[in-house]
Amino acid sequence: MSIDYNKYETVIGLEIHVQLNTLSKTYCSDATKFGAAPNTNISPISLGHPGTLPVANQKVIEYAVRLGIALNCEIRERNEYARKNYFYADLPKGYQITQDKTPICDGGFVQVTDKEGNPKKIELTRIHMEEDAGKSIHDIDPFDSLIDLNRAGVPLLEIVSEPVLRSGEEAYSFITEVRKLVRYLDICDGNMEEGSMRCDANISVRPKGSNELWNRVEVKNMNSIRNVQKAIELESKRQIEVYESGGEVDQETRSFNPVKNTTSVLRSKEDAHDYRYFPEPDLSPVLIKEDYIEKIRATLPALPEELFNKYTKEFGLSDYDASNLTDTKGIALYFNEISKHTQEYKMAANIVMGPLKSYLNDKAIEIEEFHLSASRISEMIQLIKGGKIANSKANQELFPLMIENPEVTAQKLAEENQLIQESDSDALLGFVQQAIAKFPDKAEAYKKGKKNLLGLFMGEVMKLSRGKADPKVTNQMIREELEK
Repeated sequence: MSIDYNKYETVIGLEIHVQLNTLSKTYCSDATKFGAAPNTNISPISLGHPGTLPVANQKVIEYAVRLGIALNCEIRERNEYARKNYFYADLPKGYQITQDKTPICDGGFVQVTDKEGNPKKIELTRIHMEEDAGKSIHDIDPFDSLIDLNRAGVPLLEIVSEPVLRSGEEAYSFITEVRKLVRYLDICDGNMEEGSMRCDANISVRPKGSNELWNRVEVKNMNSIRNVQKAIELESKRQIEVYESGGEVDQETRSFNPVKNTTSVLRSKEDAHDYRYFPEPDLSPVLIKEDYIEKIRATLPALPEELFNKYTKEFGLSDYDASNLTDTKGIALYFNEISKHTQEYKMAANIVMGPLKSYLNDKAIEIEEFHLSASRISEMIQLIKGGKIANSKANQELFPLMIENPEVTAQKLAEENQLIQESDSDALLGFVQQAIAKFPDKAEAYKKGKKNLLGLFMGEVMKLSRGKADPKVTNQMIREELEK
């Protein structure tokens, strides 16, 4: 059967769980450090023992407000907590403390680029605070599932988008922007492989031109942004094939298997009433006043969009360069520091995106572990701009020397290692004349029109000068000598 997949459009809403990097859990003082031995970051409160009482973590509220401001949300003044009741083996209380009718953030949006390359606002429904469940482990013991409750009670912010995403590519862009933002805000490391950021996708399809929402499927168990995109594309195709064969798509939750590239049924999809939400009796509502919001707003760092606009509009960099520089907060901050010492912004961007990033990748380190000061980079830029060293030599030879000797100036290192270009006209003229004298027949051929022989003489001058001849000056001198 031939299927016209283009008759349909995909409707996607995402739920992103951001695990906050607080030192303690949402409602008790248990540690949150990843990688601890199983069931060591626990207490009677996180285990849900009778008679224990939760206490709201103020840092969670602060981080929620930070994220809400950054995502253009409305921050709610009166925040109430709710119990979401359901049974999982790794949910010790039998309920999750979350927010239901009063999410801390309403609305907001994330700016992305659609598959045609046009800007698109992805509207948000809400952001709410909640706690995580524990973890069930099925691949260690051949007979039993094991439970690790270290994660139970760890603070989460759940970001819920409107169903306005239309492709796996848009979802990829959306999650990438959210991850970038939480890293800039220093509220989450965004590491999906470790579970500190997780994404569930609600996916449905419908005929193009229709406004009706058909049955949706929630897909879970996606541990990378690329896997979210793959799962959306796979599930969209599966649903279209079900409808085209005359069937109906059931509302259900499915798990994505990245190895087999398949989804399989986990359970039928619950609706809100299945969770029997009711107000959390052990936590008082939290009031968030405008002066508190403004106090937090004043502490926010420069965010990716603001830096992108600065780099493109003030510094004159291309969209490509600005996107690369703002991709990670550390790189952006380092580039900002360089820009305080030089106005050669394009040259600075090339160094950061070229030899500097290559060095970080080769050493498998982050920019925070890179100890060469931004002012030293500006010294190297000044040498290149002044024609004292070729750009290639600066990147390939001087830059590694500067990393090894971070306390020594770029000028001194270049001089000590004979990297300064020869631009003295008398010295260069001697090299040029020697090169032409060595190849008299080639010089004659050049004069008769074989201009491509210029490279031969350039190469010879570079040999004679041991690579120190200024290419621009040398090129001009060779032309002048050959055309006499």
